Amino acid sequence: MRVLVQRVSQARVTVDGEVVGAIGPGVLLLVGVRRGDDQATAEWMARKVAHLRIFEDEAGKMNRSVLEVGGSALVVSQFTLYADVRKGRRPSFIEAAPPEEARPLVELFAETLRSLSLRVETGVFGAHMDVMLVNDGPVTIWLDSAELRRDTAE
Repeated sequence: MRVLVQRVSQARVTVDGEVVGAIGPGVLLLVGVRRGDDQATAEWMARKVAHLRIFEDEAGKMNRSVLEVGGSALVVSQFTLYADVRKGRRPSFIEAAPPEEARPLVELFAETLRSLSLRVETGVFGAHMDVMLVNDGPVTIWLDSAELRRDTAE
């Protein structure tokens, strides 16, 4: 699973001109699911994101999580995070999980965030979405479950 975390002052997603999810300060989470990802991976990644210390404390240091600052999360599925452009000019998405495998894991990711008392909005899985954001900082963090150690504290 890959998650692109963007600290935002606001973000929203629209489908066919209608706002389907919007947040104020918090994180925009672009979520890609790889073939073979499982429930444990989705839950672990959600906990990792919720506890990332990417918000400033009183001293101006990135030392607080989205949970600690009372922020929100906007979860948007994005299979293109698994684009492979090593060969040719057209991206291959062979590593991306098929929709019937990815959808429940993206939903579980969002539900796990909610279970941690985070306010969560979502896009519409599989829809063409327009995502607007104001990146705060800018702060953008790339997480890949294949590259993260799970034995470390969240």
